[in-house]
Amino acid sequence: MHQSPYRWVIVAAGALLGCAAIGGMFSLPVFLQPIARDTGWSVTGISTAMTIGFLAMAFGSMAWGMASDRWGPRPVVLSGAVILSGALALASRADSLIEFQLLFGLLVGGAVAAIFVPMMACVTGWFETQRALAVSLVSAGIGVAPMTMSPLAAWLVTQYDWRQSLLLIAVLTGAVMIPVALLVRRPPALAAEGPAGETSTAPAGAPPMSVAQALRSPPFLILTLTNFFCCATHSGPIFHTVSYALTCGIPMIAAVSIYSVEGLAGLGGRVAFGLLGDRFGAKRILVLGLLAQAFGALAYAFVSGLGGFYAVAALFGFIYAGIMPLYAVLARENFPLHMMGTVIGGTATAGGLGMALGPFAGGLIYDAFASYAWLYIGSWGIGLGAVLIAMTFRPAMRPAAAPIPAS
Repeated sequence: MHQSPYRWVIVAAGALLGCAAIGGMFSLPVFLQPIARDTGWSVTGISTAMTIGFLAMAFGSMAWGMASDRWGPRPVVLSGAVILSGALALASRADSLIEFQLLFGLLVGGAVAAIFVPMMACVTGWFETQRALAVSLVSAGIGVAPMTMSPLAAWLVTQYDWRQSLLLIAVLTGAVMIPVALLVRRPPALAAEGPAGETSTAPAGAPPMSVAQALRSPPFLILTLTNFFCCATHSGPIFHTVSYALTCGIPMIAAVSIYSVEGLAGLGGRVAFGLLGDRFGAKRILVLGLLAQAFGALAYAFVSGLGGFYAVAALFGFIYAGIMPLYAVLARENFPLHMMGTVIGGTATAGGLGMALGPFAGGLIYDAFASYAWLYIGSWGIGLGAVLIAMTFRPAMRPAAAPIPAS
């Protein structure tokens, strides 16, 4: 089957859009202390904007995914790019904490959701082979953000105040994302068939399926539940490990570098797991990856020195970043292309809720026990739950053999 070379333009566009979008949102941790010093707002209050952003991403994912199924990815992604750059610019002029929380939380978080899910759904439709690698490369754009946009934000805030710096980030995101969004096109199968071509875009041999049937189907429910448990497994360790390292006596700069090691390893993990998913099957690699992730989280409980933290961070980052794109691959293999935005959006919503659970639970555990040990033990248990759930995943039911009508 001939595949258009333009599919790699879609991959590059998705990676660049993801990098700029996530980079814009994750400029907030860089600006956190300058904002607090300038405004007198509490660090907790400013940080709450990020929590609101995660929830907006979670609940916005399915809505934007459904919109991309209906109108195509380009108008959705373009809307997200415009809203994101506009929201960042407005947030730079916020006069009150609640105004900042709503602008940076609801609008920025919701706009980022308009990028990730529609692009993942779009890319799955452009590839019949090398699909896992393609999806992983799009996801890798997110991993590049901490190494590009975050240092840029840090440099800007040393030259200007936080308001000017955030405004410049807003201008940059718009200047990059809006032109790139115009390169996005519907997958050829959907462009040829149109939205009505529902059954022709289903995986080979799959029975016709409505969106309502898909959202009630065991494969969707299992994928969604697995993603929730998966993200709940790694969100606590991701968020609290720098704090844990500080309690072990590691200096701040060295502790922050642990997160950088985790992110850098994640780039390699995305590519490696994409290649493995194409070679051995997405489900098999997902289950093995979830098992490794559970024990990777547990390993943090046994380290206290910087070398140990680096080793576990490299392993853990490699694994958790690598397995995340596989959910989109499994969705494409089991559901019709015309509903990819809705299906991937649904799993992303569950993942976002899982991500919101870890930081909150970790804080409660530390306040209760003055130790992070139970966070990592709990993450290990949740991770094993994700493995067990994923093992029950079965492909969408296929119809019994029937005579093929004459064409």
